[in-house]
Amino acid sequence: MRQHFVNDDEPQDEHLGSLVRGTTFPGCMKAPLPSVKPQAGKLGPRRDGAFRSSILCQVRPGRFILMLTATLEQIQTSPRKRTIYVCVILTLLVAMLVFKAFRFFEGGLWYGSQTADFAAFHIVAQRIWLGDLDLTYQFSLFLKMQIAAAGGPTGVMPWTYPPQFGLLLAPFAFLPGWAAYFLFTTVTLAAYLATLRTIAGNNFAQVLVVFFPAIAITIAGGQNGLLTGALIGLVCINAERRPALAGIALGMMVIKPHLAIAAGIYMLLMRRWPAVLTAAAVVVGSSLVCTLVFGPEIWIAWLGSIREAAGYLEEGRYQLFRMISAYAALYNAGVPAAGAFWGQMAMAGLALVAVALAVARGPSPRFALGVVAVASVMISPYAYDYDLPIVGIGLALLLPDLATLASPRERGAIYGLILLANAYGLLQSARLAAENADASGLERYAMPAVGGFALMAVLAMLLWLLLRDAKPAAVRLHGEPA
Repeated sequence: MRQHFVNDDEPQDEHLGSLVRGTTFPGCMKAPLPSVKPQAGKLGPRRDGAFRSSILCQVRPGRFILMLTATLEQIQTSPRKRTIYVCVILTLLVAMLVFKAFRFFEGGLWYGSQTADFAAFHIVAQRIWLGDLDLTYQFSLFLKMQIAAAGGPTGVMPWTYPPQFGLLLAPFAFLPGWAAYFLFTTVTLAAYLATLRTIAGNNFAQVLVVFFPAIAITIAGGQNGLLTGALIGLVCINAERRPALAGIALGMMVIKPHLAIAAGIYMLLMRRWPAVLTAAAVVVGSSLVCTLVFGPEIWIAWLGSIREAAGYLEEGRYQLFRMISAYAALYNAGVPAAGAFWGQMAMAGLALVAVALAVARGPSPRFALGVVAVASVMISPYAYDYDLPIVGIGLALLLPDLATLASPRERGAIYGLILLANAYGLLQSARLAAENADASGLERYAMPAVGGFALMAVLAMLLWLLLRDAKPAAVRLHGEPA
């Protein structure tokens, strides 16, 4: 960790005293700093270590937040900058996708200690054609399937997705694992980026920078976060003018229904009855198809897997450090499972309150839909970092109004918290991969679920923006550094 020292014998920046005097940040000294009179181009000798520490403590948080705001918002100041950033990020994402597909081609979906989630998707696709999809919902049997496919002990993934997702995966059974991964991830990545580009407009590059880690970890595992992000994005794009199309996209979220609760509540509050009825028709129709294809017993098997998954969650047997829910954050912080559950219920309630407030007093329908997208990942205790592309849709919707509703410090705090939630799981997964840690040894790593705390803070800031009086930014920010 790099440390910074103050040398009393070297010239100091004369602006330092005026910059920090009277400025305080959370966790630092509350009293204003005493005036220091410079002499001969130097600040006077400062032998008091507490004084020096207080200066560093008071300068850095605020300046860092302002620097983060300026850095991210400068991206969209010119078309050339936006183009460069977009091209670089898209090149990195495509390179990662090709690299992962090549690794899967070379060593199979089960190579190494960090098994791709898409390996479980491919097994499910194959079991559909074997006629025993219901067996995948029994964790003990699905574990044996994964071990058999891997040829030995491996990381496992319980199966709790609704049968509709199985139907979606069925065609991929006819492709080799690497080709199925490449096709699934390429299509969902293209759909997500096209949807995000439509919503973000000139802010596309900025959102890509913030959410690059979440998109990268979704690509690495072959997860479905890009698909659900695209679907929620389509709901938001069509909510106002094409409610039937919004309803179709909302109904397709039956593959991950816990992420569609906030959008459903929004449609009800806004009385978008065509969207609500269309979504209900999609859910009912797809459920009938699954009943005809798999038999009515498939629903009993699915509900049984959900009960078993709840037990796994209560025992902390998932990779909680990659989860972004309040439950995971509290549980990994030492709160008992029951207390973490009630904390999750409270956070879910606050998320729905934020949706209602955004509808009632938000500055625009766009801002309200942005709050909906952010709230979508905060309702269920089961939410991972690969679900964060939905929050990317939310940030793209929020940005135009944040420019006037929030100060630079507030915007920087929101950017920083979201970036922390995005990057934490990716960095920890990379560390585990570098240390060759397998699934059975994760208990040795006591890692907090930082993403959950970060998103809780983001929700608190959105509630604050919705509750306080909306004033022009120029009036509210008078006297603050630019």
